[in-house]
Amino acid sequence: MSARPLAGQVAVVAGATRGAGRGIARMLGEAGATVYCTGRSTRESPASAGRPETIEETAELVTASGGRGIAVRVDHLDEAQVEAFFARVRAEEGRLDVLVNDIWGGDELMEWLPFWKLSLEKGMRMQRTAVDTHIITSRHGVPLMLERDRGLVVEVTDGDFSGYRGSLFYDLAKTTVMRLAFAMSKDLAKTGVAALAVTPGFLRSEAMLDRFGVSEANWRDAIATDPHFAESETPAYVGRAVAALAADPAVRAKAGRTWSSWTLAREYGFRDVDGRQPDWGAHLATAIAQLLDSEQPLTPQDRFLLEIRQLQQEFVTGADADAERARIARRLAE
Repeated sequence: MSARPLAGQVAVVAGATRGAGRGIARMLGEAGATVYCTGRSTRESPASAGRPETIEETAELVTASGGRGIAVRVDHLDEAQVEAFFARVRAEEGRLDVLVNDIWGGDELMEWLPFWKLSLEKGMRMQRTAVDTHIITSRHGVPLMLERDRGLVVEVTDGDFSGYRGSLFYDLAKTTVMRLAFAMSKDLAKTGVAALAVTPGFLRSEAMLDRFGVSEANWRDAIATDPHFAESETPAYVGRAVAALAADPAVRAKAGRTWSSWTLAREYGFRDVDGRQPDWGAHLATAIAQLLDSEQPLTPQDRFLLEIRQLQQEFVTGADADAERARIARRLAE
Protein backbone atom coordinates (compact mmCIF):
# COMPACT_ATOMS: atom_id res chain seq x y z
CA MET A 1 0.00 0.00 0.00
CA SER A 2 1.16 3.55 -0.73
CA ALA A 3 2.62 5.49 2.20
CA ARG A 4 0.07 8.23 1.39
CA PRO A 5 -3.01 6.30 0.26
CA LEU A 6 -5.35 9.22 1.00
CA ALA A 7 -3.43 11.85 -0.97
CA GLY A 8 -5.93 14.11 -2.75
CA GLN A 9 -8.79 13.08 -0.46
CA VAL A 10 -10.72 15.40 1.85
CA ALA A 11 -11.80 14.50 5.37
CA VAL A 12 -13.83 16.20 8.06
CA VAL A 13 -13.26 15.22 11.69
CA ALA A 14 -16.05 16.66 13.80
CA GLY A 15 -14.76 16.82 17.35
CA ALA A 16 -11.06 16.97 16.48
CA THR A 17 -9.90 19.02 19.45
CA ARG A 18 -8.47 16.20 21.57
CA GLY A 19 -8.58 12.47 22.29
CA ALA A 20 -9.63 10.05 19.58
CA GLY A 21 -10.71 12.89 17.29
CA ARG A 22 -7.27 14.46 17.34
CA GLY A 23 -5.61 11.09 16.80
CA ILE A 24 -7.89 10.31 13.84
CA ALA A 25 -7.28 13.72 12.26
CA ARG A 26 -3.50 13.31 12.63
CA MET A 27 -3.43 9.86 11.07
CA LEU A 28 -5.68 10.86 8.19
CA GLY A 29 -3.10 13.58 7.62
CA GLU A 30 -0.30 11.02 7.86
CA ALA A 31 -2.06 9.12 5.06
CA GLY A 32 -2.01 12.29 2.93
CA ALA A 33 -5.51 13.71 3.36
CA THR A 34 -6.66 17.28 3.68
CA VAL A 35 -8.41 17.31 7.05
CA TYR A 36 -10.91 19.89 8.26
CA CYS A 37 -10.65 19.84 12.07
CA THR A 38 -13.80 21.15 13.69
CA GLY A 39 -14.82 21.83 17.25
CA ARG A 40 -15.53 24.72 19.59
CA SER A 41 -12.20 25.13 21.44
CA THR A 42 -9.97 27.69 19.74
CA ARG A 43 -6.99 29.66 20.95
CA GLU A 44 -9.15 32.77 21.13
CA SER A 45 -12.14 31.05 22.70
CA PRO A 46 -11.60 27.89 24.81
CA ALA A 47 -14.82 25.89 25.20
CA SER A 48 -13.89 23.09 27.63
CA ALA A 49 -13.07 24.11 31.19
CA GLY A 50 -9.68 22.90 32.31
CA ARG A 51 -8.60 21.60 28.91
CA PRO A 52 -5.92 23.48 26.91
CA GLU A 53 -6.25 21.66 23.56
CA THR A 54 -7.52 23.58 20.52
CA ILE A 55 -8.55 22.80 16.97
CA GLU A 56 -5.69 24.97 15.68
CA GLU A 57 -3.20 22.70 17.44
CA THR A 58 -4.84 19.66 15.89
CA ALA A 59 -4.69 21.19 12.41
CA GLU A 60 -1.00 21.95 12.90
CA LEU A 61 -0.39 18.32 13.95
CA VAL A 62 -2.19 17.14 10.81
CA THR A 63 0.09 19.26 8.64
CA ALA A 64 3.19 18.15 10.54
CA SER A 65 2.15 14.53 9.96
CA GLY A 66 2.14 15.02 6.19
CA GLY A 67 -1.38 16.16 5.39
CA ARG A 68 -3.06 19.55 5.24
CA GLY A 69 -4.87 20.58 8.40
CA ILE A 70 -7.58 23.24 8.38
CA ALA A 71 -9.13 24.38 11.66
CA VAL A 72 -12.73 25.62 11.55
CA ARG A 73 -14.73 26.55 14.63
CA VAL A 74 -18.15 24.90 14.36
CA ASP A 75 -20.82 24.34 16.99
CA HIS A 76 -22.31 21.12 15.66
CA LEU A 77 -25.52 21.67 17.61
CA ASP A 78 -26.18 24.74 15.48
CA GLU A 79 -27.60 23.42 12.22
CA ALA A 80 -27.04 26.70 10.39
CA GLN A 81 -23.34 26.62 11.28
CA VAL A 82 -23.03 23.00 10.15
CA GLU A 83 -24.80 23.68 6.86
CA ALA A 84 -22.60 26.70 6.20
CA PHE A 85 -19.48 24.71 7.04
CA PHE A 86 -20.20 21.98 4.48
CA ALA A 87 -21.03 24.65 1.91
CA ARG A 88 -17.52 25.96 2.55
CA VAL A 89 -16.00 22.49 2.10
CA ARG A 90 -17.88 22.13 -1.19
CA ALA A 91 -16.71 25.54 -2.39
CA GLU A 92 -13.07 25.03 -1.38
CA GLU A 93 -12.57 21.34 -2.17
CA GLY A 94 -15.50 20.19 -4.32
CA ARG A 95 -15.57 16.83 -2.56
CA LEU A 96 -15.77 14.99 0.76
CA ASP A 97 -14.30 11.51 1.13
CA VAL A 98 -14.30 10.84 4.88
CA LEU A 99 -16.61 12.14 7.60
CA VAL A 100 -15.78 11.27 11.22
CA ASN A 101 -18.30 11.96 13.96
CA ASP A 102 -16.36 12.05 17.23
CA ILE A 103 -18.11 14.80 19.18
CA TRP A 104 -18.59 13.74 22.78
CA GLY A 105 -18.45 16.55 25.36
CA GLY A 106 -19.85 14.30 28.07
CA ASP A 107 -16.99 13.96 30.56
CA GLU A 108 -18.28 16.67 32.86
CA LEU A 109 -21.82 15.27 32.59
CA MET A 110 -21.00 11.71 33.68
CA GLU A 111 -22.73 10.27 36.75
CA TRP A 112 -22.30 6.64 37.81
CA LEU A 113 -25.64 6.30 39.58
CA PRO A 114 -28.90 4.36 39.14
CA PHE A 115 -31.08 6.10 36.56
CA TRP A 116 -33.60 7.35 39.14
CA LYS A 117 -30.82 9.33 40.81
CA LEU A 118 -29.34 10.83 37.64
CA SER A 119 -29.61 14.50 36.74
CA LEU A 120 -32.03 14.80 33.85
CA GLU A 121 -30.45 18.09 32.86
CA LYS A 122 -26.99 16.53 32.55
CA GLY A 123 -28.28 13.37 30.90
CA MET A 124 -30.32 15.17 28.26
CA ARG A 125 -27.42 17.50 27.58
CA MET A 126 -25.22 14.47 27.00
CA GLN A 127 -27.63 13.19 24.35
CA ARG A 128 -27.56 16.57 22.66
CA THR A 129 -23.78 16.83 22.58
CA ALA A 130 -22.97 13.17 21.85
CA VAL A 131 -25.85 12.11 19.59
CA ASP A 132 -27.70 15.08 18.11
CA THR A 133 -24.43 16.58 16.85
CA HIS A 134 -23.68 13.39 14.95
CA ILE A 135 -27.09 13.36 13.29
CA ILE A 136 -26.93 17.03 12.31
CA THR A 137 -23.41 16.65 10.94
CA SER A 138 -24.19 13.55 8.87
CA ARG A 139 -27.41 15.09 7.57
CA HIS A 140 -25.45 17.94 6.00
CA GLY A 141 -22.16 16.18 5.25
CA VAL A 142 -23.30 13.00 3.50
CA PRO A 143 -25.02 14.81 0.58
CA LEU A 144 -21.59 16.12 -0.41
CA MET A 145 -20.38 12.52 -0.60
CA LEU A 146 -23.40 11.44 -2.58
CA GLU A 147 -22.57 13.99 -5.27
CA ARG A 148 -19.62 11.74 -6.16
CA ASP A 149 -21.28 8.51 -4.98
CA ARG A 150 -18.37 7.56 -2.76
CA GLY A 151 -17.18 8.11 0.79
CA LEU A 152 -16.92 6.79 4.33
CA VAL A 153 -18.84 7.89 7.43
CA VAL A 154 -17.28 6.85 10.76
CA GLU A 155 -19.11 6.98 14.08
CA VAL A 156 -16.75 6.85 17.06
CA THR A 157 -18.08 4.96 20.08
CA ASP A 158 -16.74 3.30 23.23
CA GLY A 159 -16.75 -0.50 23.14
CA ASP A 160 -17.71 -3.00 20.46
CA PHE A 161 -20.37 -4.74 22.56
CA SER A 162 -24.13 -4.34 23.00
CA GLY A 163 -24.23 -4.90 26.76
CA TYR A 164 -24.81 -2.22 29.37
CA ARG A 165 -22.14 0.44 29.96
CA GLY A 166 -22.92 1.12 33.60
CA SER A 167 -24.85 4.40 33.42
CA LEU A 168 -28.12 4.94 31.56
CA PHE A 169 -27.33 8.15 29.69
CA TYR A 170 -23.78 7.07 28.86
CA ASP A 171 -25.12 3.75 27.60
CA LEU A 172 -27.70 5.55 25.44
CA ALA A 173 -25.09 7.84 23.92
CA LYS A 174 -22.52 5.21 23.03
CA THR A 175 -24.94 2.55 21.79
CA THR A 176 -26.97 5.10 19.83
CA VAL A 177 -24.01 6.15 17.70
CA MET A 178 -23.43 2.47 16.91
CA ARG A 179 -27.08 2.28 15.86
CA LEU A 180 -26.66 5.43 13.78
CA ALA A 181 -23.89 3.75 11.82
CA PHE A 182 -26.12 0.72 11.27
CA ALA A 183 -29.17 2.76 10.25
CA MET A 184 -27.21 5.04 7.93
CA SER A 185 -25.62 2.02 6.29
CA LYS A 186 -29.08 0.73 5.41
CA ASP A 187 -30.13 4.01 3.82
CA LEU A 188 -26.80 4.14 1.97
CA ALA A 189 -26.84 0.49 0.85
CA LYS A 190 -27.50 1.29 -2.82
CA THR A 191 -24.86 4.04 -2.96
CA GLY A 192 -21.09 4.11 -2.92
CA VAL A 193 -20.99 5.57 0.58
CA ALA A 194 -20.32 3.34 3.60
CA ALA A 195 -21.18 4.05 7.24
CA LEU A 196 -19.70 2.14 10.19
CA ALA A 197 -18.57 2.63 13.79
CA VAL A 198 -15.15 2.28 15.40
CA THR A 199 -13.98 2.07 18.98
CA PRO A 200 -10.58 2.49 20.60
CA GLY A 201 -9.50 0.32 23.49
CA PHE A 202 -8.04 1.72 26.73
CA LEU A 203 -7.32 5.17 25.30
CA ARG A 204 -4.32 7.19 26.49
CA SER A 205 -6.06 10.48 25.81
CA GLU A 206 -4.82 13.77 27.20
CA ALA A 207 -7.43 13.60 29.95
CA MET A 208 -6.53 10.01 30.84
CA LEU A 209 -2.84 10.85 31.09
CA ASP A 210 -3.71 13.74 33.37
CA ARG A 211 -5.88 11.50 35.51
CA PHE A 212 -2.93 9.19 36.13
CA GLY A 213 -0.51 12.08 36.58
CA VAL A 214 1.76 11.03 33.73
CA SER A 215 2.67 12.17 30.23
CA GLU A 216 3.03 10.23 27.02
CA ALA A 217 6.78 10.15 27.67
CA ASN A 218 6.46 8.32 31.00
CA TRP A 219 3.00 6.73 30.70
CA ARG A 220 4.28 3.34 31.84
CA ASP A 221 4.72 4.75 35.35
CA ALA A 222 0.93 4.55 35.70
CA ILE A 223 0.94 0.76 35.32
CA ALA A 224 1.79 0.53 39.01
CA THR A 225 -1.58 2.19 39.72
CA ASP A 226 -3.56 0.20 37.15
CA PRO A 227 -1.90 -2.90 35.62
CA HIS A 228 -4.38 -2.81 32.71
CA PHE A 229 -2.88 0.50 31.59
CA ALA A 230 -0.06 -1.61 30.15
CA GLU A 231 -2.37 -2.49 27.26
CA SER A 232 -3.48 1.09 26.62
CA GLU A 233 -3.16 2.78 23.25
CA THR A 234 -2.52 6.27 21.95
CA PRO A 235 -5.26 8.12 20.03
CA ALA A 236 -3.18 7.54 16.90
CA TYR A 237 -3.99 3.82 17.02
CA VAL A 238 -7.68 4.29 16.31
CA GLY A 239 -6.59 7.05 13.93
CA ARG A 240 -4.61 4.54 11.88
CA ALA A 241 -7.63 2.23 12.01
CA VAL A 242 -9.80 4.91 10.40
CA ALA A 243 -7.12 5.73 7.83
CA ALA A 244 -6.85 2.05 6.91
CA LEU A 245 -10.61 1.80 6.49
CA ALA A 246 -10.68 4.93 4.33
CA ALA A 247 -7.96 3.48 2.09
CA ASP A 248 -9.69 0.10 1.73
CA PRO A 249 -11.51 -0.14 -1.63
CA ALA A 250 -13.67 -2.93 -0.15
CA VAL A 251 -14.70 -0.98 2.96
CA ARG A 252 -18.40 -1.18 2.07
CA ALA A 253 -18.28 -4.84 3.13
CA LYS A 254 -17.77 -3.55 6.69
CA ALA A 255 -20.73 -1.16 6.63
CA GLY A 256 -23.18 -1.09 9.50
CA ARG A 257 -20.96 -2.84 12.04
CA THR A 258 -18.75 -1.68 14.90
CA TRP A 259 -15.03 -2.32 14.55
CA SER A 260 -12.34 -2.13 17.21
CA SER A 261 -8.88 -0.64 16.80
CA TRP A 262 -7.25 -3.93 17.83
CA THR A 263 -9.27 -6.05 15.38
CA LEU A 264 -8.50 -3.69 12.51
CA ALA A 265 -4.80 -3.61 13.49
CA ARG A 266 -4.62 -7.37 13.05
CA GLU A 267 -6.42 -7.19 9.70
CA TYR A 268 -4.57 -4.25 8.17
CA GLY A 269 -1.22 -4.74 9.90
CA PHE A 270 -0.72 -1.25 11.33
CA ARG A 271 0.86 -0.45 14.70
CA ASP A 272 0.56 2.32 17.24
CA VAL A 273 3.01 5.20 16.99
CA ASP A 274 5.14 3.63 19.74
CA GLY A 275 5.55 0.46 17.65
CA ARG A 276 3.20 -1.63 19.78
CA GLN A 277 0.08 -3.45 18.64
CA PRO A 278 -2.12 -3.44 21.77
CA ASP A 279 -5.10 -5.79 21.78
CA TRP A 280 -7.53 -4.64 24.45
CA GLY A 281 -10.05 -7.37 23.64
CA ALA A 282 -7.54 -10.19 24.10
CA HIS A 283 -6.08 -8.54 27.19
CA LEU A 284 -9.49 -8.24 28.85
CA ALA A 285 -10.39 -11.85 28.04
CA THR A 286 -7.09 -13.05 29.56
CA ALA A 287 -7.53 -10.91 32.66
CA ILE A 288 -11.04 -12.27 33.21
CA ALA A 289 -9.88 -15.87 32.75
CA GLN A 290 -7.11 -15.36 35.30
CA LEU A 291 -9.55 -13.93 37.84
CA LEU A 292 -11.93 -16.82 37.33
CA ASP A 293 -9.14 -19.38 37.74
CA SER A 294 -7.63 -17.69 40.77
CA GLU A 295 -8.35 -18.88 44.29
CA GLN A 296 -7.36 -15.55 45.82
CA PRO A 297 -10.03 -13.23 47.28
CA LEU A 298 -11.23 -10.56 44.87
CA THR A 299 -9.93 -7.05 45.35
CA PRO A 300 -12.36 -4.14 44.76
CA GLN A 301 -10.66 -3.58 41.38
CA ASP A 302 -11.07 -7.28 40.48
CA ARG A 303 -14.73 -7.20 41.43
CA PHE A 304 -15.31 -4.07 39.35
CA LEU A 305 -13.68 -5.70 36.32
CA LEU A 306 -15.85 -8.83 36.64
CA GLU A 307 -19.00 -6.75 37.05
CA ILE A 308 -18.16 -4.75 33.93
CA ARG A 309 -17.47 -7.94 31.97
CA GLN A 310 -20.77 -9.38 33.16
CA LEU A 311 -22.63 -6.35 31.78
CA GLN A 312 -20.69 -6.32 28.51
CA GLN A 313 -21.34 -9.98 27.75
CA GLU A 314 -25.07 -9.92 28.44
CA PHE A 315 -26.13 -10.28 24.81
CA VAL A 316 -23.33 -12.58 23.68
CA THR A 317 -24.68 -16.00 22.73
CA GLY A 318 -23.10 -19.43 22.73
CA ALA A 319 -22.02 -22.09 25.20
CA ASP A 320 -18.68 -20.40 25.98
CA ALA A 321 -20.37 -17.11 26.82
CA ASP A 322 -22.97 -18.87 28.96
CA ALA A 323 -20.23 -20.71 30.85
CA GLU A 324 -18.26 -17.53 31.44
CA ARG A 325 -21.32 -15.69 32.75
CA ALA A 326 -22.06 -18.53 35.15
CA ARG A 327 -18.48 -18.55 36.43
CA ILE A 328 -18.51 -14.78 36.90
CA ALA A 329 -21.77 -14.99 38.86
CA ARG A 330 -20.31 -17.65 41.14
CA ARG A 331 -17.09 -15.71 41.66
CA LEU A 332 -18.93 -12.50 42.51
CA ALA A 333 -21.09 -14.40 45.01
CA GLU A 334 -18.03 -15.57 46.99
